[in-house]
Amino acid sequence: TMTVDSVTLYQGKFDYDLVVIGGGSGGLACSKEAAQLGQKVAVLDYVEPSVRGTKWGLGGTCVNVGCIPKKLMHQTALLGTAVKDAKKYGWQIPGPVCHDWATMAEAVQNHVRSLNWGHRAITSHFPPLIQTILTAKNIVIATGGRPKYPANIPGAMEHGITSDDIFWLKKSPGKTLVVGASYVALECAGFLTGIGLDTTVMVRSIALRGFDQQMAGLVTDYMEAYGTKFAWKCVPQRVDKLSSGALQVTWTDTKTGSEHKDTYDSVLWAVGRAPETKALGLDKLGLQLNKETGKVVLGADESTSVPNIYAFGDIGEGRPELTPTAIKAGKLLARRLAGQSTELMNYDNVPTTVFTPLEYGCVGLSEEEAEKRHGKDSIEVYHAFYKPLEFTVAERDASQCYIKVVCERGGDQRILGLHFTGPNAGEVTQGFALGFQCGATYSHLLQTVGIHPTCAEEVVKVNITKRSGLDATVTGC
Repeated sequence: TMTVDSVTLYQGKFDYDLVVIGGGSGGLACSKEAAQLGQKVAVLDYVEPSVRGTKWGLGGTCVNVGCIPKKLMHQTALLGTAVKDAKKYGWQIPGPVCHDWATMAEAVQNHVRSLNWGHRAITSHFPPLIQTILTAKNIVIATGGRPKYPANIPGAMEHGITSDDIFWLKKSPGKTLVVGASYVALECAGFLTGIGLDTTVMVRSIALRGFDQQMAGLVTDYMEAYGTKFAWKCVPQRVDKLSSGALQVTWTDTKTGSEHKDTYDSVLWAVGRAPETKALGLDKLGLQLNKETGKVVLGADESTSVPNIYAFGDIGEGRPELTPTAIKAGKLLARRLAGQSTELMNYDNVPTTVFTPLEYGCVGLSEEEAEKRHGKDSIEVYHAFYKPLEFTVAERDASQCYIKVVCERGGDQRILGLHFTGPNAGEVTQGFALGFQCGATYSHLLQTVGIHPTCAEEVVKVNITKRSGLDATVTGC
């Protein structure tokens, strides 16, 4: 592992065909692909410890402090709900069921460590360097991003944690305030609530910015019913540590202007991520960054403004901050640099899922974006409120389980966006995402036979339009 002091231009014989800066999902995928194609590759990876001192091994955010531990902790919470449901299904469960953080944390952390080892075992050459200069025909920057702390809030950094820390805590975070309403904020708040912790989400403006806002509302409505508290339109002012060790948070309610205080065991900041570009000395190269975001301005082929330097993944301006896009973009870039392919990454219709207590999966355009691009009169929205069969015997409220298919109104009614809230949303959305690569239309959907009884079959049965004003609640089995 190492830091990169600077990148400079060089003429002459190169040490490597490719040097990849960043050993996360994208950087490792790119380097492995290049090595398999016969390239001589070096990967440079360094994790700056978080403000709290948390550090981890190879593999980047996804493996260590993102998707993998997040999904395992989400699964922990789902199992808690399943235990409650089990009683309705006849399982005799004696006494109250409680959760032990330390057991979960150790199991999750052991799995993550096994992934670190797996990556290291199969990755191309890692130079064990202290300080040296490497030369390469091509350099790829795939350094990703790290969570931001808010500026100008006294005590935020001293007393707060971020998603870089939450998954590596040895002890339960206890009563937690989550500040922010991104998918990171809501997923963390969701699993903390699910394991029985008193959890509040403080939202400055809207939840899930960039996602379909009707769907975002269903996600947060379900979370409120699930037990997560929300402080809407509130802005934190300061965090103070009391002599008891508790954290006192002072905030302003922007609706009324009034000031409030409460105490928490932990404050988790989930207020966005910043690209890891500052330490590389890219300004000396004249490499073009977006002034507002600090991200690298890229061409369709992941090229930067400097020849032979490429970048992709979360540090690319306008790119989706998602592991599978970084992996795919990295592999395609490696093939192009090795002269094996000309195929570019297609960033349209990338599916994703938010692993909140009620999962939300989507692919394609939000209803708002479809309206903006095509006009309200040129889109048709088919929708349905449905009840998953597993909710019936468990007597669970399904009022936020909803499907929305946004289509062009004319011609074949090409599907522009598909949105699903419900169990296993990621599994459902992944399947339908294939259809987007094939130009799926509403008539294709209607021609598809459903698998019964599933939640996914409700997608192929949608037939009520929003425009009709008819009740969209599914009836019958």
